[in-house]
Amino acid sequence: MDEKEKLELEEIITELEDKRGRHTQFVTVMIPAGFNISQVVRQLEAEKSTAANIKSKTTRKNVIDALDMIIRNLKDYKQTPPNGLAVFAGNVAEDEGSSDVQIWQIDPPKPLNTRMYRCDQIFILDPLKEMAQTDEVYGLLVIDRKDATIGLLEGREIKVLTKLSSGVPGKIRAGGQSAQRFHRITEGLAKEFFRRVAEEMKKLFFEMPRLKGILVGGPIPTKEEFLEEGQLATKLKEKVISVKDIGYVDEHGLELLVEDSQNDIQEQELIKEKNAVEKFFETLGKHRSHATYGEEKTNLAMKRGAVDTLLLSKFLDKEKQAEFEKKAENIGSHIIIVSLETKEGEQFLNITKGIGAILRFPIE
Repeated sequence: MDEKEKLELEEIITELEDKRGRHTQFVTVMIPAGFNISQVVRQLEAEKSTAANIKSKTTRKNVIDALDMIIRNLKDYKQTPPNGLAVFAGNVAEDEGSSDVQIWQIDPPKPLNTRMYRCDQIFILDPLKEMAQTDEVYGLLVIDRKDATIGLLEGREIKVLTKLSSGVPGKIRAGGQSAQRFHRITEGLAKEFFRRVAEEMKKLFFEMPRLKGILVGGPIPTKEEFLEEGQLATKLKEKVISVKDIGYVDEHGLELLVEDSQNDIQEQELIKEKNAVEKFFETLGKHRSHATYGEEKTNLAMKRGAVDTLLLSKFLDKEKQAEFEKKAENIGSHIIIVSLETKEGEQFLNITKGIGAILRFPIE
């Protein structure tokens, strides 16, 4: 999902979030990627029969009208779009007794994994919100000398990508030269296994543009041995941000690894944000003509295409934030959202009122 798609998704989420029904008459339908759209149409036809039992005449009419509108739209599709489909319909009239049933149809920029039919006073937006928040992913590895599981953390979803086994035998009772020979064999098999795991990680992660970091887990000292002896590509090794003691090397191990690494992930987000704010203030102090702040001056820099990096406080008015993000996207600027979780973030908000920019060239 590129910045334009992300911005468009955030805008529609904001629009739908502001809608409120007087009763449970807002219909949300989500169809996951690959799901049979005709089956959903049949389900909604059946829901119309159920809606006919609603006691309130007005609510009953609005729900049935919303379902009819969704069904008509879905029948225009021969099959579900590649990433699935999200449809929202309901009476948005502000006056009691009035009817203004509207529909919103979204082809999501990423695969939708949720199947849903819901009738409520609000539209259900959580799957789309999660999609909008997922800009980067983390590679996952849990490993011991026998098995390894490689996965991916995308938003809140943990995906298993592949599993590998080493063939290293368990302990045997042997003495003297037999024990030494067995030790040499097992060490050789373990190193070969580490090499295979490293090669698999390279195939999966090396060219992954959104890969922000790698989390590694396993028993002591296996995970450390893998990082030292596994011949993991330097580019990937530099992305390892968390190494945790984990007793499982399966799907559950991936879940524990993510859970134990939350502070490390959060720290990476804050470091990126902190560095951007520090660069802004450093530029403002040493090269005043290459930085600006405040709504008016930043707007001027936008109009002239001079903004390289736009910094916006997380606590800026949402409409204003969306407006500036759209302008930045149009001129190819980087966008940094600044929280208040660091001293630098607080300082940025206090001094700039939430809007600042590092410039490509002076504007005055």
